[in-house]
Amino acid sequence: MGNLVSISDSSTLIGAHQPPTLHAPEIEAGVGCDFDSYLLVPDHALDDRIAAAKARLDRDVVILGHHYQRDEVIKFADFRGDSLKLSFQASQAEGRYIVFCGVHFMAESADILRREHQTVILPDLNAGCSMADMADIGQVEACWGELSSLLDPRKIIPVTYMNSTAAIKAFTGEHGGSPGNMAARSAPVPMPPKS
Repeated sequence: MGNLVSISDSSTLIGAHQPPTLHAPEIEAGVGCDFDSYLLVPDHALDDRIAAAKARLDRDVVILGHHYQRDEVIKFADFRGDSLKLSFQASQAEGRYIVFCGVHFMAESADILRREHQTVILPDLNAGCSMADMADIGQVEACWGELSSLLDPRKIIPVTYMNSTAAIKAFTGEHGGSPGNMAARSAPVPMPPKS
């Protein structure tokens, strides 16, 4: 530790008081969520808990694994693939709970397509997508306003990419455009049996 080199002229952070650890409410007796140590837990440490929860929930849970996920995450997935395909597969599955191992816009797409009895869960609420964050709905509405002042808005066809928020997809659809291929349908393709 004696070999640490400061890259800052200021030492205001060194030894500064840190805020207390956040603890999520206990849903499972004896199981809390200490965010300070969560990321330090080895990848395989939660395998037994996940397998037990999946066995207990059985057909009531559908786990979706985006193909960009790490093997440690995707090994529990019932379906793997791209976000749109996964969203359609989940909507056609029987599960009440859809756990989407991906990012915000993916879970939003699944939520748009889900059936009434289904609930979509995004395990990591910090999981974001830099593409989806490139424009927010306020920017899109402002741009539309500017374009509409220059052109006849009936002659403008908005198109958005799949990696966009649900708000932008809705805006695009409401204005006669293509909201990220949400109209495309694909048949569910289950994962091959694990050996």
